[in-house]
Amino acid sequence: MQQRSEETRSRILGSAIKLFSARGFNAASVSDICKDAGISKGAFYHHFKSKQALFLALLDVWLQTIDNAIEASKDKTVPETFMLITEAFPFIFETAGEGLPMFLEFWLQASRDEKIWQASIAPYRRYQKHFTSLIKKGVDEGSFVKVDPELTARMIVSMAMGLLIQSLLDPKGAKWEKTAREITKMMMDTLLRKSEA
Repeated sequence: MQQRSEETRSRILGSAIKLFSARGFNAASVSDICKDAGISKGAFYHHFKSKQALFLALLDVWLQTIDNAIEASKDKTVPETFMLITEAFPFIFETAGEGLPMFLEFWLQASRDEKIWQASIAPYRRYQKHFTSLIKKGVDEGSFVKVDPELTARMIVSMAMGLLIQSLLDPKGAKWEKTAREITKMMMDTLLRKSEA
């Protein structure tokens, strides 16, 4: 029963990505999603209380990979944490690359709907706060040179968003996963306190 319920939820999410990407959030109806997923409206509303809740769930699914990488690095040194987070890059670029229209749809809906804007901006603010405390920890433990933690965290989040946007707009322009790893390594090399010879 549990497995069937999870399969139904996955079908709804898959149909939503497809239809939101092709038609946009407003044009893709719950009926369209149900028809595409091969489910009843009752099954839809068992899993999601509204189309908006489904839309926000798609954002959560995507962000969960980043959150999992951050969680997995809890007991590591700060430099190890940053490099461990790069292990999420393959999934991030693969799923983002499949869904440029969906990514743009998130931005469009966030500009029109306060609840979606709040849900969309919350992860950025959470990552900004997390990276600020991580950089501060790196400076305090002596792993990193003395830098402004908040400004450095803002640079990291901006770099990540910039890479993501470039990968969406020009998927064949670079090997984005490799580029992201190399940029992270270059950033670590800049931040790491060199041991005195």
